[in-house]
Amino acid sequence: MKEEDADWLIYHLIAQKSTATAEELVKESGLDAAAVDASLLRLDHNLLINRTGSEVRVLSVGESLVKCQAKYDNELPYVFEDGVIKARKK
Repeated sequence: MKEEDADWLIYHLIAQKSTATAEELVKESGLDAAAVDASLLRLDHNLLINRTGSEVRVLSVGESLVKCQAKYDNELPYVFEDGVIKARKK
């Protein structure tokens, strides 16, 4: 399976629930643990999901946009660190 197909599958499995774990996604997707972990890393890197401990959830469009802006706009006065909004260090 192509990476983008795996990501699409994993994203939709997460979206069907409020949260999911990697173990649940392995069972539901039929993919091995390494493929699910790689997909979760890509989805997280692309600001589509949020990982908290062992649970993952789909980000809303607004959350995704704010995280994207905070990550790439160096002029914002704040940053996200471990799920906490903090003043940007100068």
